[in-house]
Amino acid sequence: MRRGWNDATGWLLLGLAAVLERVIASKTAVAQWKLRRNQVVRAAHRRGVSVEVLAARLGLTPSWIRSVIRDPRKAALEEAA
Repeated sequence: MRRGWNDATGWLLLGLAAVLERVIASKTAVAQWKLRRNQVVRAAHRRGVSVEVLAARLGLTPSWIRSVIRDPRKAALEEAA
């Protein structure tokens, strides 16, 4: 009987570990994608694309685009939270 409980507990813990990995990896991946997006937004702005056009195409507010242009890491952290 003890072996049965150990097997069941092992599988349960494995399932929990898999779910936790997906959640943690997911948040990390989202944060990294937002940092990349912010870098591209800054690059587009440096090359002459206006804040209003960037906001309209990305579906974000102009004030958010301005904050991304000023400090992309801070904006990504705020957005992820």
